[in-house]
Amino acid sequence: MAQRNILKKGDPQLEKHCRPVTEFNPRLHTLIDDMRQTLAKANGVGLAAPQVGVLRRVVLVLETNVDRENGEEEYMIELVNPEIIEADGEQVGAEGCLSVPGDFGVVKRPEHVKVRAQDRNGEWFEVEGKGLTARTFCHELDHLEGVLFTEKAIRMLTPEELEELGVTEED
Repeated sequence: MAQRNILKKGDPQLEKHCRPVTEFNPRLHTLIDDMRQTLAKANGVGLAAPQVGVLRRVVLVLETNVDRENGEEEYMIELVNPEIIEADGEQVGAEGCLSVPGDFGVVKRPEHVKVRAQDRNGEWFEVEGKGLTARTFCHELDHLEGVLFTEKAIRMLTPEELEELGVTEED
């Protein structure tokens, strides 16, 4: 596994539509493993392949809706060729991105989504997310279409608002 560089806003790779994964092989597994390490080091909740310069439909999402009191730990969800097949409810909240460091905006997203995807071996599965996980699914799948959250933001947060939220430039 190797940590990869995360592309920043302004890089043309981030504006491109990603191609489906058609080969489920060691090369794909290496990409996913590298993305896992990159996301963990960046302390984020999601990462899409175009953010590391690979125009394929691969996404990682950290499931944060776990019962910590009963010993459950957050875990990584690997999504290959994902698509949202259900969405309902609404949440409006602050959102940031590893490719847009230091900037946060208010974005409207569904409260609950169901995603259909393949795993690293090509097997189809469905996964549901609510709250932050639903927001992250939507955010990362937008990356696969070349869309950054800044394009969907109702408004960007001011430095004063970020300070009130306890967000620092490194976040």
